[in-house]
Amino acid sequence: MNGKYLIQRFTEEVYDVRYYLFNPVYAHRKRAGYNQIWLTLAAAFGTGVLIMGWATYMTAWAASEAGAVHPLIYANAVVMAVAVLIVVILYWKRYHKAGSFKGILETGMITERRLFRKEAVFFGALLVFLTWIMFYVFFIKDGVLYSGYTVYGDYAPHTAMMRSFSMGNNFPTQYPHFGGQDVKYHFMFQFFVGNLEFLGLRLDFAYNVVSVLALLGFLIFLYHMAKRLAGSFAAGVLTVFFFFFRSSLSFFRFVIEHLNAGDLWETLRDNTTFIGYTTNENWGLWNFNVYLNQRHLAFGLLIVAIVLWLFMDWLEVGCSAPETGVRWIKKRIFTKKAWLCVHSETALLAGMILGLTSFWNGAAVIGGLLILMGFAVFSDGKLDYLILAVTAVIFSVLQTKIFIWGDAVSPSFYWGFLSENKSITGVLWYLIQMSGVFFVGAVLIAFFLRERRQRAALVSFFFPLIFAFCMSLTPDIAVNHKYIMIAYAFLAIFWSLAVLNLFKRQFCCKIVAVLLAVSLSITGIYDFIVILKDNDSGHRVTVNQKSELTGWLAEHLTHNDLILTPEYSINEVTMSGVMMYMGWPYYAWSAGYDTYDRAAKAKEIYSSTDEAAIKKLVKQEKITYILYEDGMQYEQEACREDTIASAFTLVYESEDGRIRIYET
Repeated sequence: MNGKYLIQRFTEEVYDVRYYLFNPVYAHRKRAGYNQIWLTLAAAFGTGVLIMGWATYMTAWAASEAGAVHPLIYANAVVMAVAVLIVVILYWKRYHKAGSFKGILETGMITERRLFRKEAVFFGALLVFLTWIMFYVFFIKDGVLYSGYTVYGDYAPHTAMMRSFSMGNNFPTQYPHFGGQDVKYHFMFQFFVGNLEFLGLRLDFAYNVVSVLALLGFLIFLYHMAKRLAGSFAAGVLTVFFFFFRSSLSFFRFVIEHLNAGDLWETLRDNTTFIGYTTNENWGLWNFNVYLNQRHLAFGLLIVAIVLWLFMDWLEVGCSAPETGVRWIKKRIFTKKAWLCVHSETALLAGMILGLTSFWNGAAVIGGLLILMGFAVFSDGKLDYLILAVTAVIFSVLQTKIFIWGDAVSPSFYWGFLSENKSITGVLWYLIQMSGVFFVGAVLIAFFLRERRQRAALVSFFFPLIFAFCMSLTPDIAVNHKYIMIAYAFLAIFWSLAVLNLFKRQFCCKIVAVLLAVSLSITGIYDFIVILKDNDSGHRVTVNQKSELTGWLAEHLTHNDLILTPEYSINEVTMSGVMMYMGWPYYAWSAGYDTYDRAAKAKEIYSSTDEAAIKKLVKQEKITYILYEDGMQYEQEACREDTIASAFTLVYESEDGRIRIYET
């Protein structure tokens, strides 16, 4: 009798989840307090950009292989025509089913009108804020590109990649700062922006608009996840607040040091660098600057959030089982119910979109899979998780095999991340220094949570953090900071819950709640002030967008050309989208390229007096152009133009005579 009851209950739960996933009207009647329109808009943007981006790229690649000089013309024409046709067919079918145009619009996406007005104000304010800050650090005025000091280092490889599509024919794709080889860096976000510029949208608008909508879309999902787990509008808002402003001990230590020195107020006023006392903390690894210079991370997190939102249904069903303690855990492992598929089609679709995101932002995909692994432990329907994971991995591997020659990553165990002291206590102290009470305190919060699903979600959100401190996939361990930021974003939900629960109690608890909120965010608030200071009118890198040099390079060099240049970061050369033999070494090195060999050969070409040796080396490395700049050095070695000039033909000289280009 009990067995029959359990089977019946599971059948009902399965049907309930299926109905929820595919009937938003029903779902949000059940889930009071959700306005489907926000989730639909964010999900539509994320999946739309993902699918349209890939469709355009693959079509353009095919056109390029067929001999098209400007493959994006054909790709955009074909993809847009197909997209319009599909939309017309879908809405025509919906019209016939509904019987009227009014019926098409009656979707039940706004069910809580009072809440909708508050959400509209909140999301509208976020939209204005994000638009302002994105254009504050990256904009074009009077033909000059302005990029702030805290962000331009990351923009250098990104803008070069964008221009390789909008001004060139980068199919199959190469890495502009290490041309002539495969691409080892996720580039699809840059392709999408480059295609928008190709279609006529100015570069800063193309870059910023997509970035704003991607980050806003992720924050919409983060807000709803907080509301779902913590149960209130205030929790969603506070979660977003903690997302922007990080926790750390840095500000408190900074204040104490300068109070003792007697120059606190002057230092607070004049300082234009991120504060921090741990390795590379002054890079801005932990604050909102990450989302300003790594725009593709936000898009990756949007796709991850969509998938997590779907699979929270699986998590909630598993956590709502009546068993307690060890028996509940055993039921999540050793029963048929725990493993049977709930909805394999949804799992397959989720795996596809997650896998297709790997070349938009690989770190987000790995972080998302780690969180889903945590969800799977506490959920029923584990085969769905397996289907999702296998599908995502298959799609990721397929892309890797297409774009990368050899291994995409070099996984290895690496304990301790950036902590100097690799003992357990040393790593723990590093974590506290870097994040304050945020991560350590979140462990304590787990013991006070009332709901099983909350504890399960919290534990799952820790998995990217654990991965960051235990594994290395690239030569530069510092890139693991992305996994920590992913964990931080989702764990902010539980700090908002903790602060709000304290604030609901007596007056003394309200004071504690306010002090806790301030301590969790004060370092991040000061970081944001530094962002404003270090990206103002006196702290910007400029590049002339109407440069004669940029135009000449874009016109005369093709995808098959390789130009030897000084170690340029972002300038008129990189903005032409050409393939450089060796751009800024760090970009290529951190992506997994052997920069040391090329650096040695470039140094030899620039400094050698042996004309025959230079010709041989240039031919071997397939360098078709050499750029020489007056007074240049390479690897701290003085360069000689006379040997290059006698060996090759001068084909370009800048108006000011400072730069000359030789064809080999």
